[in-house]
This record gives sequence, C-alpha cells and structure tokens, in this order.
Amino acid sequence: MLAIGMDLGGTAVKAVVIDHYGNVIKTMSRPLGQHATSIDEWSWKGVVKSVATDLLEEFSGRVTAMGMSAPGICNEENTAIYSMPGRFYGLEQFIWSDYLDHETCILNDAHSALMAEAQFGAAKGYKNAILLTLGTGVGGGIIIDGKLLQGRNMMAGHLGHISVDADNPELDIFKIPGSIEDHIGNATIEKRTYHRYQATHELEAAYRAGDPVATYVWLSSVRKLSIAMCSLINALSPEVFVLGGGIAQAGDSLMKPLAAFMELHEWRPRGEGVPVLLAHHGEHAGAIGAAAFAIRQSTK
Repeated sequence: MLAIGMDLGGTAVKAVVIDHYGNVIKTMSRPLGQHATSIDEWSWKGVVKSVATDLLEEFSGRVTAMGMSAPGICNEENTAIYSMPGRFYGLEQFIWSDYLDHETCILNDAHSALMAEAQFGAAKGYKNAILLTLGTGVGGGIIIDGKLLQGRNMMAGHLGHISVDADNPELDIFKIPGSIEDHIGNATIEKRTYHRYQATHELEAAYRAGDPVATYVWLSSVRKLSIAMCSLINALSPEVFVLGGGIAQAGDSLMKPLAAFMELHEWRPRGEGVPVLLAHHGEHAGAIGAAAFAIRQSTK
C-alpha cells in the first residue's frame, strides 16, 4: 500500500508517493499558480488539489494515507494549520480533508523534515533525535522516546528561535534577541556580511577562497550554531543530531569547523559527543515526512 505526501512551499507544491518502507515510487513538483484544474486555478489551494487529484487517480485504490507539510503551527488534531500570519491567505483553519475528499494529515514543514529522517533517513533507528533545518530561516524538530514532540499549542520545535546573544538589541520574528536564526539564516546574510554578499553560498565560497571578512563571519556563525546545538544537547540529551536545509549542503566548510567548536563547547561526561549527521533527504524531505507522518497516524 502507498502514501502520498505533499509539501506546500513558497513557490511550488512538491509531492511524493512512497510505500510503507519509504521507497519513493513517484515525485512531482508543480509551481504555484500554474496547471491547476479547479475553479480557483490561480490559487495555491487549487495547485494542491490538482496534485492530490492527479496522484489519487494515478494510484487509484492503492493509497492508504495522505499528508501535507506546510508552514505554520498545526491544530491539535493535525487537520489544519492553526496559525500562519502573513503568508498563504486562507491557510489558517482550512480543513484539507474536506477540500481534497481524502483524509489528510497536516504537519509543520520542519516537523515533516524530521519525520522523513526519523522514519527513513539519518535518524532512523534512534528513539531520541533533534533536527535543525538551516536555510532562509532555521527550523527544527524533536523526537523523544520515538514520538514527535509537538507540545502545548503544537509550538514545539521552533529551535531557530533560541538565543545565543541575549544582549542583542534586535529581536527576531518571535521576539527573541540574538536568535540562532538571525545569526546563521540566509535571511540576514547581507546585514551580517556588511552588505558584501547576497546569499550564504556566496559567503561560503569566499570563506573557502580565504577571504578574511568572509572567514570571520562564517566561523562566527558556525560557532554560534555549535553553542545552540550544545545547549539543546544539554537540555534534551539526544542520541543523534541531524542537520538539513540548504546551508547544510556546504559540506566540509560547515562540518569541519562545527566539529571543532562542538569539541570545545559540548559537555561529554562519557567522553563521546552526540553524532552530528547530515540529512539524507533533500528537496522532497517535507513531502516524504508528511507521508511518513500520515502512515504513522493511520496505523495508530
């Protein structure tokens, strides 16, 4: 039997069909505002519906679970996004199962990425794991005793909004001073680099080339990331720490200095640190995780 997972992103809806072992049977990506077949064909809702409809028809009778990853905070039933101000007008409180004519589990996008890794990726086989997604912002998720931690009001896992500089006068979007999101996320790259670079991959390339300013900014950001990670390790004692998102694709430029800073800051009472692994799933992580979560919910 199969499961459909969809990921509502800023520019496209990505989708996968997987079996219950995590094997990807089909992938799909459909830009927002195009190729929808419903009456609201120029809306993002219509694109989601067209993707779901096409996949349900193609795999008719074989789909037992369907899930969707989306930005924002879910309701307690995982049937809708409860809060997502400022983006996707009409997303809040929208019940997808009714609209898609198929039971659909809804999950925060960072939580979905973690589910992909916990079920079928780098965190598979671990009962306690933390994920950080490093991209435009910094998202996250936590698995405790094999279960996704969603917490009161489903707010758990916003790990990018922990502070590594409490005296910073600027507050992030969650009112936190000096958050790790503001210190390493791509959204603040121009400001952090004195307007020398427009994107993190440009900064990382300049660091590899030996530029002194780029080296200072990059290593400062990575050190703050290590401090945030060590703080989370002290609080939650995970078996594994997974890094995903576009910035994690920097490879050795990230992982080598990060390992050095972790050696400096991580408390290791038994002499060994928590393994830090790169996420296995790339651009379809949200969709795979949404499908994985739907499978788990359907077998409860």
